[in-house]
Amino acid sequence: MSCSRQPVDRRRALTAVGGLAGGAFLSLAGPSPIAASAPARGPVPGAAAQYTNPVIWQDFADIDVIRVGGTYYASASTMHYSPGAPVLRSYDLVNWEIAGHSVPVLDFGAKYDLNGARGYVRGIWASSLAYRPSNRTFYWLGQIDFARTYVYTATAAEGPWSRLTTISTPYYDAGLLVDTDDALYVAYGNTTISVAQLSPDGRNQVRTQQVFTTPSSVGTLEGSRFYKINGQYYIFLTRPANGQYILKSSGGPFGPYTMRQVLLDLPGPISGGGVPHQGGLVQTQGGAWYYMAFVDAYPGGRMPVLAPVTWTSDGWPVVQLVNGAWGASYPGPAVPTPPRQVTPMIGVDTFDGTSLKPRWEWNHNPDNAKWSAGNGLTLRTATVTNDLYWARNTLTHRIQGPTSTATVQLDFSAMRDGDRAGLALLRDSSAWIGVRRDGGTTRVAMVNGLTMDSSWNTTGTGTELASTAVSGGRVWLRASADIRPGSARPGTFSYSTDGTNFTRLGPAFSMGNDWRFFMGYRFALFNHATQALGGAVRVLRFELSTP
Repeated sequence: MSCSRQPVDRRRALTAVGGLAGGAFLSLAGPSPIAASAPARGPVPGAAAQYTNPVIWQDFADIDVIRVGGTYYASASTMHYSPGAPVLRSYDLVNWEIAGHSVPVLDFGAKYDLNGARGYVRGIWASSLAYRPSNRTFYWLGQIDFARTYVYTATAAEGPWSRLTTISTPYYDAGLLVDTDDALYVAYGNTTISVAQLSPDGRNQVRTQQVFTTPSSVGTLEGSRFYKINGQYYIFLTRPANGQYILKSSGGPFGPYTMRQVLLDLPGPISGGGVPHQGGLVQTQGGAWYYMAFVDAYPGGRMPVLAPVTWTSDGWPVVQLVNGAWGASYPGPAVPTPPRQVTPMIGVDTFDGTSLKPRWEWNHNPDNAKWSAGNGLTLRTATVTNDLYWARNTLTHRIQGPTSTATVQLDFSAMRDGDRAGLALLRDSSAWIGVRRDGGTTRVAMVNGLTMDSSWNTTGTGTELASTAVSGGRVWLRASADIRPGSARPGTFSYSTDGTNFTRLGPAFSMGNDWRFFMGYRFALFNHATQALGGAVRVLRFELSTP
């Protein structure tokens, strides 16, 4: 995954151009490996007749995807959001749910607590998810702040996850391989690709070696995924943000490797979006192969897309195209009937349990003494600031594309003077609708002009563009977002005093589509003080709906 520190212009991600440079794909070792030459099964009862891309129209980037028995799992980047590294689960590669998070808290320094510093565009970058059959354990591995690597483990995808170890080598954009002899290897690096071997318990590095240097004609390669198929080792690499390459070795995990191009400037399946890249390969129970990548599709973020893969006779994989492009739709994977329906990523949440559902992530780590769930979500003010980007306990939810609406029922009766609470469209350029209490009076207001610069310092704390008095103790707030990629898209705000009749408030907000913040826009619930702590609000209901 590229960032502002890397010498790569990822603006190419925002434009899909024509043409495909001849490609190769690789086989991938899953937890229950099946020979790459195994014949694909025919359709079975319950298999989807057809699926459309993106398979998830929410922001899940830098995907690593595996299969454990009849269940598929994927991990994604979350940067400064906490908990981090969501684990997605599916039974058919098409319908997904969020099972949990591999990194329960970003305990990597005070900046992730918004304590004297901020962790925007840091934290959980491209990382790796693997399963080790010998101890029936999931492993998550990722580097933090270019300083060190962390490994977390769990015996179930939903957790609990705990830290196994810290390794002093920062494995940038790592791919973890559990070899057929149970040895653990990590492929990593940017342009210069290395392989490390871990100790049998996974706690230490015992060897590392450079295995490949990217030719200058290719440029940058990163985003390693590490596989073993039929005795061959493969490192699957992305050229940000318009290409995918594969390294192959018959001499062992440390090479030597030969390189082949998989795709370059391949038109993607999302109109206005970028080239599919930086994902992972996975094999179904019946022997079929798929590539799950993401497409840069700002302002919403990076959206997972799925395509079938076939093999050349000498063991290189090839993406199956539709009219020279990554297909907008394909026949559904032939898999057994799922044991159950997955939990939808949209719908209603009344916060009836004492813990949050895994679709929620905080902006930085929360102050856990200042919130509670059960009979609604209570947010007590945790920060005195006039800057939402510094406010702790802002709770975020991914936007569903191509367009969706979030509606919140808010009890504001316990707010205090100077408090600000509401529903935001949150990114490096933000806007919100919410309740302001000042001098004993309460207004519902629409505010925009919350901005950060390219170093993620606040450059604007917001300007109120419209407001109206509100009485009683409850209000319904609504934000609608168009996240189709391309030109800047509108977000609009409205409110209601009865939950039925909504009134538009303020002008449309233009959501920016610059890739450099990496994460896409999110809906965000917030409550912060500008004068003194002590106030609170209660979110009685949150609904994410599509047209």
